[in-house]
Amino acid sequence: MRRPVARNLTVLAVSAAVVVSVGAAAPPPAAQSPGGEKSPLAVGYGGAVSSVDPDASAAGIEVLRKGGNAVDAAVATAAALGVTEPYSAGVGGGGYFVYYDAESRTVRTIDGRETAPLSADKNLFVENGKPVPFAEAVSSGLSVGTPGTPATWQTALDRWGSKRLSSVLKPAERLARDGFTVDETFRSQTASNEARFRYFPDTADLFLPGGQLPVVGSTFKNPDLARTYAELGRKGVDAIYHGRLGRDIVDTVNKPPVDPDSGWNARPGDLTAKDLAAYRTKLQAPTRTSYRGLGVYSMAPSSSGGTTVGEALNILERTDLSKASKARYLHRFIEASRIAFADRGRWVGDPAFEDVPTKDLLSQRFADSRECLIKDDAVLASPVAPGDPRDPKACGSGGRSAPTTYEGDSTTHLTVADKWGNVVSYTLTIEQTGGSGITVPGRGFILNNELTDFSFTPANPAVHDPNLPGPGKRPRSSMSPTIVLDRHDRPVVALGSPGGATIITTVLQTLTGFVDRGLPLVDAIAAPRASQRNAAQTELEPGLHDNERLRKQLEAIGHSFKANPEIGAATGVQRLPGGKWLAAAETERRGGGSAMVVRPSR
Repeated sequence: MRRPVARNLTVLAVSAAVVVSVGAAAPPPAAQSPGGEKSPLAVGYGGAVSSVDPDASAAGIEVLRKGGNAVDAAVATAAALGVTEPYSAGVGGGGYFVYYDAESRTVRTIDGRETAPLSADKNLFVENGKPVPFAEAVSSGLSVGTPGTPATWQTALDRWGSKRLSSVLKPAERLARDGFTVDETFRSQTASNEARFRYFPDTADLFLPGGQLPVVGSTFKNPDLARTYAELGRKGVDAIYHGRLGRDIVDTVNKPPVDPDSGWNARPGDLTAKDLAAYRTKLQAPTRTSYRGLGVYSMAPSSSGGTTVGEALNILERTDLSKASKARYLHRFIEASRIAFADRGRWVGDPAFEDVPTKDLLSQRFADSRECLIKDDAVLASPVAPGDPRDPKACGSGGRSAPTTYEGDSTTHLTVADKWGNVVSYTLTIEQTGGSGITVPGRGFILNNELTDFSFTPANPAVHDPNLPGPGKRPRSSMSPTIVLDRHDRPVVALGSPGGATIITTVLQTLTGFVDRGLPLVDAIAAPRASQRNAAQTELEPGLHDNERLRKQLEAIGHSFKANPEIGAATGVQRLPGGKWLAAAETERRGGGSAMVVRPSR
């Protein structure tokens, strides 16, 4: 477990048995956890934070205790994750921020996705008429998009926060300077990236101290990142978008600092100071769909999360999943996911470049036209052809099928609530684990490889692909930060997950487990997962794959499965009666998550 080093924080996490209006009772009370240790469940007052890491959750709790609101705490938690989860998120990446304002009872969002250089075109990843090999594209300047995370932090604080950036960065700055204790997850993620980290001397010097993998139990410090956070606190994010820090990023992207003895050809990018100066976050309306009388709010395109989760929920609306057998529940969940991914691939891209029919994709009429494809005694063959949301035909399609393109499986997610009832669901990323592998010299953070989320070439040349690169275009994402409101527009639950395209199925399964199957939030998060993304086989975690009886029931009607050891790593918060909050995180995945509250129930 990661324990804080040189940090004067005492945070208690305690679970309690509570009965809630949606979902079942929470598990019986557990022993209190000392500050810094991971606990997947906490119940109490004054606000709540849930993330994958105890140091990051504690940073958010510290800000809440000092009078900050959910937005302030979310930025503090995200910055701390940039220290302890540097292979998943950080200054060099981007993400999507969903905010519930308790006073107005409204949900608002920030699209902080990275953008392609203004010089990019549809052939960004094509050389000599062929797509660049994926592995070569990832660890190169070519894959790096203009970072959006710092701008997201500043936009959120300016619009809805109560603290200055310099204030909320302090816990992360201290954590980077004083260090955190290395756990097995951090070591194993370093080990899986060791070969390519050695291509880049600055990355190797930072993350392979003394040329070796970091030792579990040792203290890992990042003084360069501490100085970067201090500079952002003094100068604001203009240090990146109009200053010296930004010039360092541009220089690194355009001339990746490679070890000459490594033999690695790190293709240069074409990022400019103009790209950084032109970057803007987008304040936009959330997606919304109604499910079982609840309002489900999430990210609109450029993310596909809100439309795809929303469409799948609409498809499932006509099935009473609360009374379905486990086999029928999984069958319906899998088929709804399969269909929604088919429509995602055809219709969703950056709306600044593509005509994305967001409203139509989320219409119940369209979902009903797709739901009728599902049979209880048969399985659809992938790739399923998309429907036409603008002109729905019962059980019909809107064109030829195309396979789902690859999307990296890293990222991190945090959820926060405060004592005033404001809520944040925030997913941020540098794309795959370890991003591009390129550390900005002297700055302490890895650059993203987000542009590899574009389709290098059309998935099917006969089908329009809305996710090809373009100048300043945002690559399509699956990030699905979600907030669910009741009939009175009060929060019920907020959640999200990392996991690339499996984010969508993770959020969908967690929601249906909580809302339909009556699972307590922590159990809905812990439940073994399935992920179907319009592919020939559905991925199953061991808890499902090893259930031979259940698997054979599904295989008998045509399902085909393959094992996946781990899908997603969700976190969530839930509003309880009497001003209480419940924070929930993973019990096992990524070594377990960290749920904390300001004042635990006793």
